Amino acid sequence: MLTLTKENFAQEVLQSDRPVLVDFWATWCGPCRMMAPVVEELAAEHPEYKFGKINVDEQPELAGEYRIMSIPTLMIFKNGENIDLQKLAAFMYFFSV
Repeated sequence: MLTLTKENFAQEVLQSDRPVLVDFWATWCGPCRMMAPVVEELAAEHPEYKFGKINVDEQPELAGEYRIMSIPTLMIFKNGENIDLQKLAAFMYFFSV
């Protein structure tokens, strides 16, 4: 699990040749602590993807850039682009019925 910062975000996420799941979190956030083992398990089961965490208290610039309003927030990046998960879920639901 990568620790992402404003210094390494472009290299590790935006320039990655693999999809990246980014977990925005904070140490004081109870739901974040509950989500952490799930994300860590996914990372262990799927080495074909990258997984990283951004502590919003330590990286407020990144949290602001991606308009993080609540945590935990998970985002997926592919080819340097943030995949809109709501649109993806709606698309998957539409074609599954």
